[in-house]
Amino acid sequence: MAQQTPRLVKQTLDKDLDKISSVEAATHSVSRRLAGPGTALIFLVAAMLFAAVAVIDRPGAIIVIAAAAVGAYMAMNIGANDVTNNVGPAVGSKAMSMGLALFIAAVFETAGAMIAGGDVVETISKGIVNPALFENTDMFIWAMMAALLSSALWVNLATWIGAPVSTTHAVVGGVVGAGIAAAGFGSVDWGQMGGIAASWVISPLMGGVVAAGFLAFIKEFIIYRHDKITAARRWVPVLIAVMVGAFSSYLALKGLRQLVHVSLLNAVLIGLVAGALAWGLSVPLIRRQSQGLENRNQSLRKLFQMPLIFSAALLSFAHGANDVANAIGPLSAIVSVAQGGGVSGAVTIPLWVMVIGAIGISVGLLLFGPRLIRLVGEQITKLNPMRAFCVSLSAALTVIIASWLGLPVSSTHIAVGAVFGVGFFREWYTRNSKRRVEYMKMKADKWEIEERPERNAEELRRRYLVRRSHFMTIVAAWVITVPAAGALAALLYLVMSLFFL
Repeated sequence: MAQQTPRLVKQTLDKDLDKISSVEAATHSVSRRLAGPGTALIFLVAAMLFAAVAVIDRPGAIIVIAAAAVGAYMAMNIGANDVTNNVGPAVGSKAMSMGLALFIAAVFETAGAMIAGGDVVETISKGIVNPALFENTDMFIWAMMAALLSSALWVNLATWIGAPVSTTHAVVGGVVGAGIAAAGFGSVDWGQMGGIAASWVISPLMGGVVAAGFLAFIKEFIIYRHDKITAARRWVPVLIAVMVGAFSSYLALKGLRQLVHVSLLNAVLIGLVAGALAWGLSVPLIRRQSQGLENRNQSLRKLFQMPLIFSAALLSFAHGANDVANAIGPLSAIVSVAQGGGVSGAVTIPLWVMVIGAIGISVGLLLFGPRLIRLVGEQITKLNPMRAFCVSLSAALTVIIASWLGLPVSSTHIAVGAVFGVGFFREWYTRNSKRRVEYMKMKADKWEIEERPERNAEELRRRYLVRRSHFMTIVAAWVITVPAAGALAALLYLVMSLFFL
């Protein structure tokens, strides 16, 4: 017994140590889960303090500070849900890591919001409801507060369940619902709403068509060519030039106008010059990268990795310019009314409001974005760097045009529509392309491979089709977002009116 006692003590001590280790592991697991919400709460407090410094000595300071917190909350939800569409294809195609994608998106989202976000902010804060039809300033302020909070709550719920919804849908639905609850149906500009609604239908179709067009071009002139590397050396620099030219024209129109007026013609000329320079620089770069590569599709993917990274950056910039309005549009209206003492007049956009929206988007992306990035990039359809490049470039060009026109289109619709466009085009091309059939016959003859034109239907479905379950889920989320956010906004306004009006 005396010899067994130390052994029993050791066994008991080992069990106690195991229990302590288990408690430590559980504590670390819980703390990791709370790190994101804790950081988000710190940002909300910081946003309130930032707003307090800016408006503490002005009228309506308390309500503006509260609205700043709600606007920051909305901005984080945009980053967690909407921004994922920008870099999802690049991550899903393995062109860049999750960490690099988050860094690029955060930097360019912030830059786009700060440089080029003004026009859409003015549209979404003034163009949907008529402030002059509200009985007093308090009604308008609390209606905008209800719109902000309802849209933020809805997007937060969608992110939690893993659904990439449109934050533009949510905020527009919230503004309409709160406006109707506060001032009746006559307060809503239904003509403006009709234009916005039409853009929701047109934008995913446009994004899908443009993406399919780029993919068709790549297949026709690069992939299904006898000498793929030579074809890539000729056309990849052209695609890079298109991307750089579009980005430069947009910067000239949106960014430089704060310093000097640039006409559309001059912006186009700037884009042409920038595109030409990009083409000249990329020709030797692509030639050097393609040296020693085998004549196969796997080699082509390497040549598209760097252009895909640039296109993801372009899309992030365009998204920041367009969707910052969802967070700070109603907030700008609240600030303008609270400090101006009236519900009419031009809406001004203070710099501190733009900063909260821009930084909030990046914070939400970094904290909560990876989950939906994987959904968009990997689970809708199979992407490689070439297909992902088409998606990103198509979505970027479409968002740029929409933001230049001052139209608050849904970047989610555009980006996901581009993914669907690529997937559905692959289905059609696989079944109907004569070029592909000829190429496969040539390849079979060259390598003496037995041609198998009638492939198993289930294999084709698994390899090429867009996943219909995701398609139906996403479309259903798009349909329900506007009425759900509107109903929630109306309910929140009625509750707020009982306590504050």
